[in-house]
Amino acid sequence: MLGKRLEPRLGHRLDALALVVVFVFVALISRLAYLQVVQGSYYERLADGNRIRLIPIMAPRGTFYDRNGVPLVSNRPGRTVSLVPISGPIPEAVIDKLAAILAINPAQIRAKIAQQDGSFEPIRVKTDIGPDTVAKIEERRSELPGVVIEIQPIRNYINNDLAAHLFGYVSEISDVELESRKDEGYRSGDIVGKFGLEKVYDKDIRGVDGGGQVEVDVTGRPVQVLGEKKPIPGNCLVLTIDARIQKAAEDAIDERLQFLQTKLGNINAKAAAAVVINPNTGEILAMVSRPAFNPNLFAGGISTKDWKVINDNPFNPMDNKAISGEYPPGSTFKIVTGTAALELGKVKPEEKVLDAGHYRDKGNALGEVLGWITFKTALSKSDNVYFYQMGERIGIDNLAKYARMFGLGAPTGINLPGEASGLVANREYKEKVYHEDWYLSETLDAAIGQGFQLVTPMQSAMVMSEIANGGHRYRPYLVSKTVSPDGETIKSFGPEEVGKIKISDSTLKLIRDALHDVALPGGTAAYVFDGFPIAIAGKTGTAENSHGDDHGWFVAYAPFDDPRVVVAVIVEQGGFGADSAAPIARKILEAVFNVNQPAGESARLYKPGTAL
Repeated sequence: MLGKRLEPRLGHRLDALALVVVFVFVALISRLAYLQVVQGSYYERLADGNRIRLIPIMAPRGTFYDRNGVPLVSNRPGRTVSLVPISGPIPEAVIDKLAAILAINPAQIRAKIAQQDGSFEPIRVKTDIGPDTVAKIEERRSELPGVVIEIQPIRNYINNDLAAHLFGYVSEISDVELESRKDEGYRSGDIVGKFGLEKVYDKDIRGVDGGGQVEVDVTGRPVQVLGEKKPIPGNCLVLTIDARIQKAAEDAIDERLQFLQTKLGNINAKAAAAVVINPNTGEILAMVSRPAFNPNLFAGGISTKDWKVINDNPFNPMDNKAISGEYPPGSTFKIVTGTAALELGKVKPEEKVLDAGHYRDKGNALGEVLGWITFKTALSKSDNVYFYQMGERIGIDNLAKYARMFGLGAPTGINLPGEASGLVANREYKEKVYHEDWYLSETLDAAIGQGFQLVTPMQSAMVMSEIANGGHRYRPYLVSKTVSPDGETIKSFGPEEVGKIKISDSTLKLIRDALHDVALPGGTAAYVFDGFPIAIAGKTGTAENSHGDDHGWFVAYAPFDDPRVVVAVIVEQGGFGADSAAPIARKILEAVFNVNQPAGESARLYKPGTAL
């Protein structure tokens, strides 16, 4: 009886259980159908997302052109090794193998990975690799998942070391730079300007990076481009320099340094600088510093070997001596001393002063004795004894005042990093630094550009420019305009007057006439400019150097009756300025005025009756 009563109840329970099982299966099948049919495309896209990467495309930096449209700095395609995280962190084995192929420390790669902060963007490991490195990576492709080779623009300095100190160089952003510039949009692996115009105008010329949505396979190799945003090239710079004059100036310096070392015995004459400027505007037409360096070496990351060659050179190739080198001005400073003496009435133009060969135990170079001489003769022949006496008549305070009036003792304001201030000799400086009183002998030294006096070649060019243009001081500049990739002018730059000398017309004429005589028979540079068809005004200088041979100076402007160009040259340890610096200046002026130039060269800078 009991069994008969339990059978219907058990059957009901089994039926209920069966229904539950059927319901569960129906639910699972329905869910599966929903996921596969209804949501299938959605989850397929999610799966694709695991192998789709956003690859930045680096924008080419803007081109640099000279004043005549000659390209000087551009870009070329290069290969960059990058790491693309596929499904997680880059394996340690991949890092070690890649480091071995690239001949770098694995710690460098790990540091770059750490900078990404978990981002899935490519990690640029090394730029501008050669074909041999590409081949090694391709041979071991299966062992290097996530390693890709990108084509990126590489900075190209077309003429290697030509104007290297103006252009500067680019390299990968450092940790310190990245930390301070993250808010400006800079990222790890970015290429930035490190020096010169590349650094000053980095934001203008770097452009806007693009990007591509790229499908990659399990090794990280791009399979197809799904979408792309093209990069926007950076703005171009049109410079004030003339490439032809720049090259002529560099060749002239290189040739003269070689001559001084091999023919005249100045074995340490291995460094020099030159500035060529338009005195009426402040435009730099050429600027040279020697020794130089090849900025192309830095574009892909300079090798230890190449850096050692540069770093171990005692004449400092990385220094732009035209703006950072500080030297005693020697006799070129007599222009300042003479201006002060005449303007303060300490000497009359026709007054004769006795040169007995010495004055207060100081004397002329080589023991020269000129007897009774006037100001014009003293300046054209660079007589020390005459200017010792002028220094005593003027006094150090007035001498310092006029030196500062000419702009000495302060940066000229050229838009390049690393410009030095020079030093105007004064009693306050000596008291502050040496805690000593000022002596008359130091005033005499200062009057002929020795002792505490220090100037840069750029400052010397500015002093000569002020004499040439009637007392105006213009800020020197190197960029005439920035231009967009489609040729539109973004910004133009022009003359900017930043000071003026208070100097009478009579004083100015007397100084100019004396400087004119320097290159005429009897002047200190007469033999150098013998036969030169353009009348010039110039001044030689020989500056004592406590660390070796004397430095040689020459400053000049031309044409004499219509000044359009100023040249300032210094040769470190070159000896007399007439032997070392003046011949360089002549070669530069020959290029400016198209004198004795190779066939096919044309005068693009100076044409009679026209302004620069």
